Amino acid sequence: MKEEIVRGSGLDYTVFRPSLIFGPRDMFVNLFAKIIRFSPIVPILARRDAIFQPVAIEAVATAFVKSITVVESIGKAFELVGPETFTMSQIIDQILAVMKRRRFKVHIPSALAGFQAGFLEFLFPKVLRKAAPLNRDQLIMLQEDNVGNAELANELFGLDPVSFRKGIGRYL
Repeated sequence: MKEEIVRGSGLDYTVFRPSLIFGPRDMFVNLFAKIIRFSPIVPILARRDAIFQPVAIEAVATAFVKSITVVESIGKAFELVGPETFTMSQIIDQILAVMKRRRFKVHIPSALAGFQAGFLEFLFPKVLRKAAPLNRDQLIMLQEDNVGNAELANELFGLDPVSFRKGIGRYL
């Protein structure tokens, strides 16, 4: 929807469609790492068979910056995805392996996750004066596959794909 507005604006544009972004200050891997440090159970909120292609923040930032000067990117859309596909359970396994930890993984039913997200969206801004670590929009995104073909972006922007385990191993 928003992409159509941009396309119809008459302005020069470049559209990026990143998958889950990971990096030193991300709110994804670091959230799970925190849960893993303090809890014997790791909740899995995504659809069991949903697949993701986590992409390093360095690749996303490089594509954004280079798109300013690479005129061939104008009027195009690019999928910014990593070189590997995982289910959410497999992503958690990768984080656990890097952290050298073992935890029980529990799939949370979507109705319960939605209730939890709604509660956190209410509680965090009111009590802690900051954004909730989980919201209903994130849950919607975790129910859908988030994969793509990075070939065009990698070639045009000179991106060097980083494996998920290697990337998170740098900062966990």
